[in-house]
Amino acid sequence: MQTIGLIGGMSFESSAVYYRLINEMVRERLGGLASADLLMHSVNFDEIVAMQRAGDWDAAANRLGDVALHLQIAGARCMLICTNTMHLIADEVASRISVPLIHIIDETAKSLKAAGRKRPLLLATRYTMEHGFYADRMKSLGIDVVVPEAADRTSVHDIIFNELCAGKVLDSSRDKLMQIIERERAKGADSIVLGCTEICLILDPKHLPLPGFDTTEIHARAAVEFALGDESVEEIAAA
Repeated sequence: MQTIGLIGGMSFESSAVYYRLINEMVRERLGGLASADLLMHSVNFDEIVAMQRAGDWDAAANRLGDVALHLQIAGARCMLICTNTMHLIADEVASRISVPLIHIIDETAKSLKAAGRKRPLLLATRYTMEHGFYADRMKSLGIDVVVPEAADRTSVHDIIFNELCAGKVLDSSRDKLMQIIERERAKGADSIVLGCTEICLILDPKHLPLPGFDTTEIHARAAVEFALGDESVEEIAAA
């Protein structure tokens, strides 16, 4: 089993989900009391959020790049940034290490294409929905994502940062998200990408009006497949 490196803490609420999912998947594959061989460095999210708000992505890249390098030195044989938003600097982080960085957007695009979905609604932080890095990379992989209208983007962003990242899961916010989904379905969205690793805390992809794709689960599964020797995932991670 290869050692998985997790850059976590953004937020720790979703990092805990990664830890649980990866270990559950390894136990499911290997049986008995098997669990994952992994290393996690959980950063102080408040420091990262300050960099995001200031638009200081270079500082964020340096911080996460240092973390990735330390995890590699400690024995990690692949790397995951346990958040969608910080994939804005994924290339910079990957340049600091010599082990594969398993990219959450690439793995999600792979799942969408396998399901025949081409126009997913992206629910995520404002940075992920508006900065272009997510949509551009998806488009290069044959997927045209759509995002909610401006007011709805603000609602989704606030639910993530003010509630989910603080461990609050409110029925009223779930209702808001479902209303946003219905509005975008009427405009032609054919699926839903839970494009923030906390959104799985409030929306179950199995109970949505369109096929749902949970990026946290997809990313975790890709890590397990790499760790247990799935060659196709190794090729994607190394690309």
